[in-house]
Amino acid sequence: MTSTSFSSTSDTAPATHRLNPQQRKAIFAGAIGNTVEWVDWAVYATFAPVFAGQFFAGGNGTTALLSTLAVFAVGFVMRPVGGAVLGAYADRHGRKKGLTLTISLMAGASIVIAVCPTYTHIGVAAPIVLLLARLVQGFSAGGEFGSSSAFLIESAAAGRRAFAGSWQQVSVGAGSLIAALLGTILNSTLSDADLHGWGWRLAFGLAGLLGLVGLWLRRSVHETEAFTRIRQGPRRNALVAMVRDHPGAALRVAGVTIAGTLIYYVWVTYMPTYAHLATGIPLKTALLANTLAIVVFIVLLPFGGLLSDRIGRKPTMTAFAAGFLVFAWPAFHFLSNGFWSVFVIELIGLVLIVGYSANCAVIMAEQFPAEVRTTGIGLPYALAVAIFGGTAPYVTTWLNADHHGDLVWVYVAVAALIGVAVYLTMPETKGKEI
Repeated sequence: MTSTSFSSTSDTAPATHRLNPQQRKAIFAGAIGNTVEWVDWAVYATFAPVFAGQFFAGGNGTTALLSTLAVFAVGFVMRPVGGAVLGAYADRHGRKKGLTLTISLMAGASIVIAVCPTYTHIGVAAPIVLLLARLVQGFSAGGEFGSSSAFLIESAAAGRRAFAGSWQQVSVGAGSLIAALLGTILNSTLSDADLHGWGWRLAFGLAGLLGLVGLWLRRSVHETEAFTRIRQGPRRNALVAMVRDHPGAALRVAGVTIAGTLIYYVWVTYMPTYAHLATGIPLKTALLANTLAIVVFIVLLPFGGLLSDRIGRKPTMTAFAAGFLVFAWPAFHFLSNGFWSVFVIELIGLVLIVGYSANCAVIMAEQFPAEVRTTGIGLPYALAVAIFGGTAPYVTTWLNADHHGDLVWVYVAVAALIGVAVYLTMPETKGKEI
């Protein structure tokens, strides 16, 4: 997929539409490093049904799962903090240093979760450790999106910015895919006792070790030219400058994010668990359907970026939101406990999400000048994700547990309607000088 996508333009194409070898290397290294960062983030939701009972007092399984998902949601609270603090750090010290710091924090927290004793052994200290580790991961994730998006967009040719930015989401999808694969493999090969006893720890441990690979890759790349240029000039506090000078752009980033993050988390991160709880389909079967659909999604993302570079950001984003406005009710109405039902619904949803995921990084980067770009992307994006993405798994689980699972489609449709309104009214940024 990498070689095909990177060679999609001919040698006779304008320079603004070609990626030179250094740009290709930077995008590849950025995408791989981001992938392992997001394995650490996604593995929590993938294994939440498995380890929920290990960190909370015994009793009702749904209550334990809701408690674990509450910790998942609380982790999102730290994302705006990370977006502000780590974004300002990357705007002052460079994208490379920002990316190195985020992956170190994320991987370290995964290893802490992997070795943490259970509630049976240390009592209430177990969920406290889990909460603290997830807060660190939330802080890291808050800085990751802005830093990686700025790095990829600034590393691209002007006419291939959406294509380059799509690799930010390719790497997020690949991280979710690896987490789903870990879930599928461990659910299929281990007994329930082993899976609940130590299998989930293996998943977190592997995720943490992968972080070391990402750290090595990030230390090997060069700083972007855009940051190198502004480093020579006067320096301002990026957070203050973003709030004072670019409030409209910051609000637009938050608005762009609402529909995309909520629907993304419902479909990619939690749909297997929701299908398992709502229909009784075996979790390993739902995870397999999810995994296969994510593969198609990842393959399509660079092509979604190329389409955006050709026809614009607004048409491709609007198609995503309008598609879900139509698809939300059938998706949840026809969801059943068969593999093909889950797979087809996952696949249609993820094809629509390409319109958002291929565009989000580039649209946000094109809103700001380089001196505040990482902060401008990271903080408003993280705020929207914390409010709408971080709560999505909890809300869908609560609705189902409270016998209101038939209303989940309304939750998705309202987000899609907000998306249609935002995308139709935002300015087109394709071709804008950054």
